[in-house]
Amino acid sequence: MIFTSARLALSDLPSPPFRAALWKSLGLTALVLILLWIGVETVFEWLAVPFLSNLFPDAPHWVDQAGTMAGWGAGLALAIGLLFLIGPISAIIASLFLDDVAEVVERDGYPASPAGRPVAFWRGAVLSVKFFGIVIVGNVIALFLLLVPGINIVAFFLVNGYLVGREYFEFAAMRYRGEADAKAMRSEHSTTVFLAGLVVALFMAIPIVNLLTPLFAASLMVHLHQRISAKNGGLAAFAGGDVSLEADRAAGARVRPERRSS
Repeated sequence: MIFTSARLALSDLPSPPFRAALWKSLGLTALVLILLWIGVETVFEWLAVPFLSNLFPDAPHWVDQAGTMAGWGAGLALAIGLLFLIGPISAIIASLFLDDVAEVVERDGYPASPAGRPVAFWRGAVLSVKFFGIVIVGNVIALFLLLVPGINIVAFFLVNGYLVGREYFEFAAMRYRGEADAKAMRSEHSTTVFLAGLVVALFMAIPIVNLLTPLFAASLMVHLHQRISAKNGGLAAFAGGDVSLEADRAAGARVRPERRSS
């Protein structure tokens, strides 16, 4: 089930909707990084030059030039540092398009299942920030464990496998279920979700390719959620409302399904 879902997710990546989501997320990531670099460099130069002038009021004119050069140096250092933020920032921005790719996977891969509903914007924003924080904290812990011989690489995969598997599976499940139901389903199938998360962590470890991690993880977990749900009786209970499933698929609209009674 896990490897089939991973294989299907890999085959989804070259599709036009996934490529469009990738280019949009990378473009916005580049824009954010450039604006951040310009902003920090400008603020640094704006603060550094007056500070040096006030600190050395009788200093020669070259002090002003030194402040400007310091600003350029800080900008260069920041640009190098921002390279390490490409992954996390692109993950946050890509999360804005995950519902779009999830809808494509559900529609094309599982036409007999009811259409999922997009996660509410503000709820999705909260989940994105929460996921970003969890990943940062988890990787800080893993960074400290890198100092312990023998478990450093293992720590990277275990921490990221658990965190990524949990968050992305709950995202896929919440397109059909309430948050509590999604968490309960993830807990019930925690081993399967964790092993799927390890596959994503392996994907994350590949340079450059790891920029596709959010899209790959979302697709994999949508496939996994669909297959687990089918094994447990299917998602027919979520096909509700006044519009039939066939009409919904034909119109390409999202219908808000009824929440399954617990």
